[in-house]
Amino acid sequence: MVNDSILAIIGQTPLVRLSRLFEERRGIRVYAKLELMNPNGSSKDRPAARIIDQAIKEGRIGPGSVVVESSSGNMAISLAAICSYHGMKFICVIDPKTSEQNIKIMKAYGAEIEFVAEPDEATGEFLPARLQRVQELLQRLPGSYWPNQYANDNNYGAHYEGTMREIVDELGTVDYVVGGVSTCGTMLGCSLYAREHSPGTKLVAVDAEGSVIFGGAKGPRVFPGLGAGIVPPFGQSKFMDISMNIPEREMVACCRKLVQKESILAGPSSGAVIAAMSRLYDQIPSGSACAVILHDRGERYMDTVYSDAWVEQKFGTAIPPLKG
Repeated sequence: MVNDSILAIIGQTPLVRLSRLFEERRGIRVYAKLELMNPNGSSKDRPAARIIDQAIKEGRIGPGSVVVESSSGNMAISLAAICSYHGMKFICVIDPKTSEQNIKIMKAYGAEIEFVAEPDEATGEFLPARLQRVQELLQRLPGSYWPNQYANDNNYGAHYEGTMREIVDELGTVDYVVGGVSTCGTMLGCSLYAREHSPGTKLVAVDAEGSVIFGGAKGPRVFPGLGAGIVPPFGQSKFMDISMNIPEREMVACCRKLVQKESILAGPSSGAVIAAMSRLYDQIPSGSACAVILHDRGERYMDTVYSDAWVEQKFGTAIPPLKG
């Protein structure tokens, strides 16, 4: 198939059976929705493309426009690539948790980086400080546009129209869908589609231990892109049937199991999703069809998740080492 542009191949990601990691017992089948196979490496391609496309249709932006967003990683990379394609300038507001690898990728697409060094005084979190910098930039740059991934309906709309619809179309009957949360756009969109088109589906939302989205105690978190220190707007409605918080050590262990068993190199949010599916497996009714959403590629985490030295430093030696 020949496509007109790189944007045309966003979505329609494959579903693959995880038959080695989850050997079929009691007729339970587990499939992975490979969002990491979007052209820019993550599920964030969907909302980034939809948000920018809608803003173009509304006449709010076009070639030469300036787009400003706060992001720690995948959304920034997707926006950087999409803005570059449309001839727009992208400014990304980041904080110290943003990896050097992600910064290099953004800059390769021509993005400009705004660095926030100190967290918000009132909350101790970087997100409010980043959003404050976004507002300052919007005032300084007349006509600039803020996608506001945290509250833009096109965020969850991309997963309503895309991710969940594709899962249901491919599997027909799907009993469980398991995915990670940050802005909560992915799982909110999946939940809304399931309520209307697949009411028997249970939504399992997965977060990092130390995140407050599900009401847990705030604690330190190593990885960006999963969880939050404040509840995002999309997270203020109960859209899931089951919620789980996964320790980061377990996320790393499950990333390594995923690549060793299935040869799928994925990021830590995918490890969290695999961990949640593993915990649920014995409680799931016989004959169930399950889909797990693998949100991003693992190449961006070679210095962390897939570095034996880093893992030993952070978590000790209990996590299985890499092959070779």
